Amino acid sequence: MRIAGPVRIIVILLTVGLTWILASIMLGTQSGFPRIPALIGGHEAMSTADPRPRRYKCGLPRPCPEKHFAFRVVSGAANVIGPKICLEDKMLLSSIQNNVGRGLNVALVNGVNGELINAKTFDMWSGDVTELLSFLRPIHEGTVVMIASFDDPATKMTEDIRKLFAELGSASIKDVGFRDSWAFVGAKGVQDKSPFEQLIKNNKNTNKYEGWPEAVELEGCIPHRTMEEE
Repeated sequence: MRIAGPVRIIVILLTVGLTWILASIMLGTQSGFPRIPALIGGHEAMSTADPRPRRYKCGLPRPCPEKHFAFRVVSGAANVIGPKICLEDKMLLSSIQNNVGRGLNVALVNGVNGELINAKTFDMWSGDVTELLSFLRPIHEGTVVMIASFDDPATKMTEDIRKLFAELGSASIKDVGFRDSWAFVGAKGVQDKSPFEQLIKNNKNTNKYEGWPEAVELEGCIPHRTMEEE
């Protein structure tokens, strides 16, 4: 019996069929068959979207409008974790930079171009508070003042200092006391109270730490000053 002919036909048909199936898998054209990248890479290969939320300057969840500076100010936590002051993705004051300390940590910034003018720490527990007055009184109109407390911001706070901060736009300065957590952003020459201020009082019934409240955090966008406003 001659069976070579039928066998050859069956082999050819099987070969064509297998070739078509393999081509369908590789090209992803056959319904029901996954593409090879999906077989190799699993679920990750099928989705390239990054599930993590995007972060912008200073870690803000959204970008600032044009002609605004992005900022974040975080007070210290108890007397252990130091404060941070960030502007336009530049860390002006932080423990890593070794330029923070007990009391009030203050950064002065040019309100037109965002450049750091000066930054200093003032010990409000045992330091000379006249240095703080000498630091703030000469600043020019439009200078942005950024403040983060650490440990104790107010034991040596005087009425002259409170008045000065009120003139910079602080609404809470009259209430800032021993071991409170305070963060503030104001400016020389503002007409109204600043929208950038947070205060948590030291209260043994609500304190997060033994003897101190939790840290406070400010973030947002500061409008540029114009040269005409200077």
